[in-house]
Amino acid sequence: MSLRTRLVLTLGVTLLLLWGLAAAWLMRDLYQQVEATLDQRLAQSARMVSGLMAQLPVAVWERADRRALSIPPIEGLACQVHSPRGEILARTHSDMQEVLEAGEPGHAYREEGDITWRVFTYQRNGLTITTADRMDERDLLMRNVLEVAVVPFVVALSGSLLALWLGVVRGLAPLERLRDALARRHPDALAPVATHGVPREIRPLVDALNGLLARIQQAIVREQRFTNDAAHELRTPLTAIKTHLQVARRVEGEAARRALNHAEEGVARLSRTLDQLLMLARVEGRVHFEDGEASRAADVATLALRDAAASERARVTQPGSWPAGELAVPRELAITALRNLVDNALRHGPEGSPVAISVRQDASDGTLTFGVRDHGPGVAEAELDQLARRFWRASRRQGSGLGLAIVAAIAERFGGQLAFRRPAGGGLEARLTLPLMTGPASPVRPESRHGINDNDEGKAR
Repeated sequence: MSLRTRLVLTLGVTLLLLWGLAAAWLMRDLYQQVEATLDQRLAQSARMVSGLMAQLPVAVWERADRRALSIPPIEGLACQVHSPRGEILARTHSDMQEVLEAGEPGHAYREEGDITWRVFTYQRNGLTITTADRMDERDLLMRNVLEVAVVPFVVALSGSLLALWLGVVRGLAPLERLRDALARRHPDALAPVATHGVPREIRPLVDALNGLLARIQQAIVREQRFTNDAAHELRTPLTAIKTHLQVARRVEGEAARRALNHAEEGVARLSRTLDQLLMLARVEGRVHFEDGEASRAADVATLALRDAAASERARVTQPGSWPAGELAVPRELAITALRNLVDNALRHGPEGSPVAISVRQDASDGTLTFGVRDHGPGVAEAELDQLARRFWRASRRQGSGLGLAIVAAIAERFGGQLAFRRPAGGGLEARLTLPLMTGPASPVRPESRHGINDNDEGKAR
């Protein structure tokens, strides 16, 4: 069912019910008022006849004892006067004895043949006056009143329904235009939808749609750039591997072994690049990473350094104590991010120079910041913003250029941040800020900083 049909049906049925209830209420009150007015007229007629009878001369009363007086009849209205002895003194109809018979004072219904009469009996000065009104005359009057009242009601109701239909159609016209505009768009067109003339109520929908189109366009551009860069980065080691294998096929001895060693290095480089590409695709593809393990700073640092060689681990200095807060990031991704920062610092720092890991917990905004600093040559101030770009390298050393991009993607996915600065004394410091769990933190286990079990080692890799 369309929105227009649903609105028209809902509002129309509601309008009909409300108008119907109001009409029924008014008709009931009108009927009661007409009945009360006609009953009052019938009673007033009896009182008027009583007053007139009291003013008649004595001679008239003497003749009434011998013969009943005849009162001129009125269409639909009858009257009869009884003496204290029950004799008929005056009447309008001589053929309505049963209807006009004296009875209990007040209103009553009486029937004669197929005609129903409304009767009122009044007693005064010993006289009993009975007046009667035909119900079919009353019904005819009520029908005339209802016709006069119903015709404007029906016209007003019909006009209201028509106005409702036109109002709904006109009110939903912007949605129709938006639908037509989207239907006519080319599938590859990602330009924002025009907001000129869009009602205020629909503008948030159009703004949200334009935001979605902008994000889709950014994603497509990013993926196209990523595909081009990845193709270029993969083509280079593949070409080198192919060249070294061709050389190994043509030469013998030491030259062949060197060519095979170079080909093996190219395969290893290609494998690392593919692993990082897969990790980046998983992070940006919103793959579920939750493993049910607590992600604490001490565990993350220990597991991040586990895969490094002993000589490399010796270069890394760690803080004396770790915060007890639990990261709101899956442990696997937190370990990957910190390991990439440490590997980057070890690779670009001078041989044997220390790499310092620091940590700071900010209770005010619920975040934890890892700092990884090397003592290498650093980078220029203008290049700090380029460090997290995919396939961008600050030096000629081998690498895929994806390590820091993966760290930035992990931080962005969970509402964190990756920033770089040039500390006093040279080198480069990377600061990774990650959110903490909002619940109370559990204390850090003493063994978390000194070792891990086999299961943890497997998950870190």
